[in-house]
Amino acid sequence: MALRLMLKKLNTAQSVRAMSQLGDLGSGAGKGGGGGGAIRSAGGSFGKKEAANEEEYFYRQQKEQLEKLKGALHDEITFHEEQIKRHQDAINRFKDQIGNMNKQ
Repeated sequence: MALRLMLKKLNTAQSVRAMSQLGDLGSGAGKGGGGGGAIRSAGGSFGKKEAANEEEYFYRQQKEQLEKLKGALHDEITFHEEQIKRHQDAINRFKDQIGNMNKQ
C-alpha cells in the first residue's frame, strides 16, 4: 500500500513538472499568464538562475523519492524471502510428520 502511494506521488510530481515547462525556463511570463513569481516573470539571467535552482530542487526531490522507493522495495523483498523460508520449513516439518505416520 505504501509503495502505491509513493509511486503515485512520484508520477504526480513528474506530471506537474512536465506541464509547467511551456516555454524557456526563466524567460518571463508565458502564454498562460503567471510566470512563477516576480523574479522569474522579469526574465533575464536572474529568472534563468531561479528556474535552474527550481529544477535542481525538483531533481533532488525526485532522486530522494526514488531512493526511498528502492529501500522500501528492498525491505519488501527481504520480508517475502523470510516468509518463503518459514513456509518451506513448515512444509518440511509436515512432510516429516507424514513420514513418521507412515512408519507407524
